[in-house]
Amino acid sequence: MHHSLVFSTLSLVLYSLAADVVVLLHLSFVLFVLLGGLFVLKWPRVMWLHLPAVAWGAFIEFSGWICPLTPLENWLRTQGEEAGYEGDFIVRYVVSILYPEALTHDIQLILGVIVVAVNLGIYGWWWQSKRL
Repeated sequence: MHHSLVFSTLSLVLYSLAADVVVLLHLSFVLFVLLGGLFVLKWPRVMWLHLPAVAWGAFIEFSGWICPLTPLENWLRTQGEEAGYEGDFIVRYVVSILYPEALTHDIQLILGVIVVAVNLGIYGWWWQSKRL
């Protein structure tokens, strides 16, 4: 009986840890989408990873969809007997800090425009510096 309790407790801890790892990966991806163009200034080949990431991030925001990492995190949390949450990653970890209300489609559109604008600015600056 003691072994099953230890195994059960260990299982809950591992699920919770896995959910935390997903959150860190998700946050890293969001930061890469927003600011990954800065890596292109130093390593131009990163562009081939960054541009698809930006396209995905902008698509998620403009479409109002939820990134697949969010349900994965929620599933891991519930398996670890923690509470999941409604909405998406941006609502939970980013927008909830900036805005007191839940993420609306209008806010998602603004976030999508910010992602595109920041990256257009970085890539435009990079392109101009290469031409000079």
